[in-house]
Amino acid sequence: MFERLGRFVVHNPWKVIAGWVLITVAVVSFAPALGDVVTSDQSNFLPSDYESVQAGELATRAFGEQNDSSATIVVRREDGAELSQQDTGAIGDLAQELQGADIERVTQVVTGEQAVSPNKKVQLVSVGLKGIGDDPVLVEAIGKIRDTTAPALEDTGLEYAVTGDVAMFADNADAFDTAFVIVGAATIVLIIGLLLLIYRSPVAALLPIVTVGVVSAIAPGLIAWLAQAFNFQVDQSVQIVMTIVLYGVGTDYIVFLLFRFREQLRAGEDPKQALVKSVARVGEVIASAAAAIIIAFSALLLAVFGGFRSFGPSLSIAVALMALASVTLIPAVVSLLGTKVFWPSKSWQRTPKGTTFQRLGAFTGRRPGVVALVSGGLMVVLALGMIGFNTDYDQTGQLPADTESARGLEYMESGFPPGALNPTSVLVESENGALDQAAMNAYAGELAEVPGVGAVRPGPTGPVTFSEDGTIGQIDLMLDSSPYANASLDLVEGELRDFAKSEAPEGTKAYVGGITSAFADIRSANTRDLWVIFPVAGLFIAIVLGLLLRSLVAPLYLMVAVVLGFFSTMGATVLAFQGIGDRPGVSFMLPMLVYLFVVAIGTDYNILMIARLREEAKLGNDPRKAATLAVEHGGPSVGAAGLILAGTFASMILAGVSFLVEMGFAVSLGILIAAFVMSMFLVPGITALLGHKAWWPGHGDRPQTPAVNQRDTADVGSA
Repeated sequence: MFERLGRFVVHNPWKVIAGWVLITVAVVSFAPALGDVVTSDQSNFLPSDYESVQAGELATRAFGEQNDSSATIVVRREDGAELSQQDTGAIGDLAQELQGADIERVTQVVTGEQAVSPNKKVQLVSVGLKGIGDDPVLVEAIGKIRDTTAPALEDTGLEYAVTGDVAMFADNADAFDTAFVIVGAATIVLIIGLLLLIYRSPVAALLPIVTVGVVSAIAPGLIAWLAQAFNFQVDQSVQIVMTIVLYGVGTDYIVFLLFRFREQLRAGEDPKQALVKSVARVGEVIASAAAAIIIAFSALLLAVFGGFRSFGPSLSIAVALMALASVTLIPAVVSLLGTKVFWPSKSWQRTPKGTTFQRLGAFTGRRPGVVALVSGGLMVVLALGMIGFNTDYDQTGQLPADTESARGLEYMESGFPPGALNPTSVLVESENGALDQAAMNAYAGELAEVPGVGAVRPGPTGPVTFSEDGTIGQIDLMLDSSPYANASLDLVEGELRDFAKSEAPEGTKAYVGGITSAFADIRSANTRDLWVIFPVAGLFIAIVLGLLLRSLVAPLYLMVAVVLGFFSTMGATVLAFQGIGDRPGVSFMLPMLVYLFVVAIGTDYNILMIARLREEAKLGNDPRKAATLAVEHGGPSVGAAGLILAGTFASMILAGVSFLVEMGFAVSLGILIAAFVMSMFLVPGITALLGHKAWWPGHGDRPQTPAVNQRDTADVGSA
């Protein structure tokens, strides 16, 4: 199949290129923008049977759709003393000044005695804002609020900080923008720089950039079309993740093809014939690797948490498109360029001798048991770090600590419980008429006594805010720990929910909502998703490997290696950030991201190496010799692809945002483990030890012709 495809592409390059140009123009011209179908509404990310969602729906029914935001000005004395009557008067004057400042999107400014902390050291000024999210007008309003507050409190002995969700976004936007610029620039520089080093050719170095650019132009429109047609959800972060995935798999596939093309040229093949053979040999590897990744991404459709589920179809479409480009568009371009793709280098004309990969291959062939034991042992040792694994849902703790919004949270904690900014809401609905206000006030007092609850945040009319018809009441609780801390999630998911339900006034039903309740439910959904998605994806990837290799044994140890790679990556990350870094846990998103980038994309390297091992065996080489040649010829391409992709993610460590630092460390380390430990040593070592048993019950290693007559093989050439 791939040989026929290779012949058609190589001998009809202009037709193939014209086809891609027409498709690109059509999609760019007529497809909707991806931004038209993305959503940032987190309420869509959990099913309606989760309690936090039910509480949110009840709050909307009682108090209307919450389409507004707020900013909180936290004010305290510079000397840390209690606020005087003069101080509270100055803060009241500030509120009036802000109300009359005619700042766009500011709806109301509220403060007063109820906004003073119990210890009298902090007072809050709540500024209502029309709109939500990252609206530039809201960000501008935060700046004007700060510009108005500074002179109003000058020479009063008071200090302040403006915080809240919009203020946090405004303060951290520069950090994230800088991070993404760093990652984008590093991606291009690393790809071009490393490919220049490998091929010594600017043409070969620019090929992945151009190809990924074409696919990146088509993929968003195609995804948007299909999202509208099949009504699937697209998260706002899909574009960023998709770009990284495309650069990752695109560079891998192009490196695989060019290495193989160069090896066939070194074997004395005519350029056209060498390219046809390269597509025939590497095409099957690319198709299998892409199929494994698509299956892994598609398994995300089984997720309960919509933030994960939305990645499935989008990334699958992007990877399928990239694989198609790798076996059609790239060969078409290379067919036109011929050996000029390596210009001005002449290294493609000679086979290097005594390379590092030749020595590594020779050692693997001689001592496969030692290689398998050392590489596998290293991964096991790293995996032991998972013993101390904890997840961290603290979104504020992941952000830079030197911003005004972060300082505001610090000021607030000197007077209020840590949960003051994002209270946990208990919604109570009557089952037979209006609620008894006295009973509800007493119930609020009982809730305040639950261990872990700091206080009840009073509303406009007291501890309970009632709907217009009096059938629904809301009690806002300020927790003693951060709203995102695991202790708060444990409290809300367990004792608080149990107490709220069991002690609710007679004839009522209680629901616990708010951001802590939502993250408790997300944690529950996340745990469920990991237990469902990983085994299902593993099973189907194993089936793909079984069909590719016609074997039951090889897919089993390949999947064990992949699972071990995941745990060793996570274990090393836990050791780095929870052990050395003394953090309470790693981001709850990290296991799924490691799954996306390390397990899915790292499977490419396993497929590449095992296909090369099979190919060498088919040429009549015994298992140990096959391992020697597979590492010698397949190692350079696996190493180059892994180094490029790992370097791209490692650039995130410079971002200065904790979550991106964790992600950069974990994914770059995981890819290095997948490429340089698992695929290059563990898999060849085990395969050499098992010998013919690795291909049972098929005969994938059965020699087709004597090795001496067929030294034109490879899966992606020598360095």
